[in-house]
Amino acid sequence: MRDFSNAIIECVPNFSEGCDMNVIRQITDEIEKVEGVRLLDVDPGKATNRTVVTFVGNPHAVIEAAHKAITKAAEVIDMRQHKGEHPRMGATDVCPLIPISGITMEETVEFAKELGRRVGEAGIPVYLYEYAASADYRRNLADIRSGEYEGLSAKIVKPEWAPDYGPAKFNAVAGATVIGARDFLIAYNVNLNTTSTRRANAVAFDIREKGRQKKDENGKIVKGADGEAIWEPGLLKNVKAIGWFIEEYGIAQISINLTNMNTTPLHVVFDSACQQAQVRGMRVTGSELVGLVPLQALLEAGKYFLEKQQRSIGVSEDELVRIAVKSLGLDELGPFDPQKKVIEYRLRDANTKKLVDMTVTRFVQETASESPAPGGGSVSAMCGALGAALGTMVANLSSHKKGWDSRWQEFSEHAAAGQKLIKEMLYLIDEDTNSFNAIMAAFGLPKATDAEKAARKAAIEKATIYAIQIPFRTMEVALDAMDLAIQMAAKGNPNSISDAGVGALCARTAVKGCYLNVRINAQDLKEHPEVKPLLERAEVINAAADAKEQEAWQIVLNSMK
Repeated sequence: MRDFSNAIIECVPNFSEGCDMNVIRQITDEIEKVEGVRLLDVDPGKATNRTVVTFVGNPHAVIEAAHKAITKAAEVIDMRQHKGEHPRMGATDVCPLIPISGITMEETVEFAKELGRRVGEAGIPVYLYEYAASADYRRNLADIRSGEYEGLSAKIVKPEWAPDYGPAKFNAVAGATVIGARDFLIAYNVNLNTTSTRRANAVAFDIREKGRQKKDENGKIVKGADGEAIWEPGLLKNVKAIGWFIEEYGIAQISINLTNMNTTPLHVVFDSACQQAQVRGMRVTGSELVGLVPLQALLEAGKYFLEKQQRSIGVSEDELVRIAVKSLGLDELGPFDPQKKVIEYRLRDANTKKLVDMTVTRFVQETASESPAPGGGSVSAMCGALGAALGTMVANLSSHKKGWDSRWQEFSEHAAAGQKLIKEMLYLIDEDTNSFNAIMAAFGLPKATDAEKAARKAAIEKATIYAIQIPFRTMEVALDAMDLAIQMAAKGNPNSISDAGVGALCARTAVKGCYLNVRINAQDLKEHPEVKPLLERAEVINAAADAKEQEAWQIVLNSMK
C-alpha cells in the first residue's frame, strides 16, 4: 500500500448546529484529539443553525477525525429538534474530502468510501457524492438532499435512494450524511474601480461558466422550445461569479467561487476579469482571497506572470509567492500573509527544529559540536544544495543576459530544474540526520525477551537500510546537479563560468561524501537484497562523478586560456 504520510487532504464537514457552542465544541474536541490533523477554522451560523468546520492532515488521520466528529454529532445533535434556513438532511449534513497535495482525486475517493463505510457501520445512512458518487444521478449534493430531513423517511426506502453505506431505514435522531470527494473551492473576490453592482455583474456573467440569459435585439429573453430561457455560457469552466458592492471598501467586486483550479487556474480567472473589465471601461485594481488557498495556486500564478515578462521561473518558492501576491494585487485591501493564507504553510509545525532553518553560523557550530549529528551525510547534502544553487544561479543570469533574449526560455527551464534539485537536497540535509536518529532510537529499544530482541533487531535493520537509502539518493541528486553545472559552464553566461565550475565541484563533494556514508552504513548488510543493488549503483555514480569532475574542470580551464 502506498505511503500517504506526507499527503495532505482537507475535510470540511457541515454540522446541523450553529447556536449552541457547547455542542459545537464537543464535536471539534473529537477532531483535535487525533494526532496528524490540524483544526483550521470553525464557522458557526445562527440563522442557518449550521457550523462549517475545516481541518487538514494526512488522509488516514483525517478520516479518523471525521469519523469521530460525525459519530459525536450523532450523539449531541437531535435532528427532530433542528430548525434552520440552510437545506440539511442530517446531524452531519455533508462531509467532503479535498485533495491538497501528494494525493490524487482517485485516491481521495477511496478514503471517502472508507469513511462512508465506517460511518455506515455506526448506524448512520451514508450517500456518496461528487467524484465518489456511485451513480451519475447522485453526484449533485442538491439532488441527494432534495426533500431534506423531513422527506428522508419516505425517500430512503425507495430502491433508487438506498444509501451507499449503513441501514436503508430512517434514523430519526442522526438523519443521513453525504460524504464525498471534491476539488478545492477557492473563494476569491476581484476588485473593480467602480461602485456599480450592475457593471460588476456584467463582468461576472462574462467569465462565469453559467454565463447569462440570451436576449434578442429588443432586450427580451430568448426561450427554447421547452419554454425555458436559453443561456449563453461564459468564458471559464468551474467558475461561479456574481457582482456586489462592498460598503466597507467603497468598491464593487466580482465574487467568485473557483471549484476546480486544475481546470481553470487562479491567474486565468484574474486575467479574464481584467480583460472583460477593460472591455467594459473598468479596471481591476486588485483581488482578495477569502479563506485558505493551496500553495500550488500561487506558485502557478507566480510562474505565469514571470513567463509573461519572459523572465526565468527558476526562482525560489518564496519569490514565486511574492510575485503572485503582487501581480494579483492580493495586498490591495490589507496585508496578505502567506503564512496565514496558504494551507500548506498553516500545517507547518513551528516547534519542529530543522537544520535548514538555522543560520550558516549555527549550522557550522552545530556540526562542530560533540554531537555525532549532523554529520558527513548532512554536510554532503549541504554541499550538493550549494552546487545545485550555483548551477541555478548561472541559469537565471543567462536567462536575462543582454543580447540573449531569444534564449530566456531555454535557461528558464534549466533554472526550474535546478530549483527542484535544491528543494530535494534541502530535504535530504535534515533527512540524513533523521535517519541517523532513527538508528539510535532502534538501538534504544528494549531487549529483555526474545520477542523484544527480535523486534529490536528488525527495527535496527530497517533504520539502517533507510540510512543507506538517504545518502544514496543524495548521490543521485548530486550527480544531476553536476550535469546542470556542466551544462551552464558549457553554454551559460560566460561571465559566470567559474561559478558553474564551483557548483560542479560542490556537487562532486556531495557524491563522494555520500558514497562514503553508503559504504560505511552498509558494512553489515552488503548482501541484503535491498542493499546490494544500491551498493552496485553507488559504484557507478561514484565513477561517473570522477568523469564529470574532469569534464567540468576542462570546460572551465579552457575558457580561461
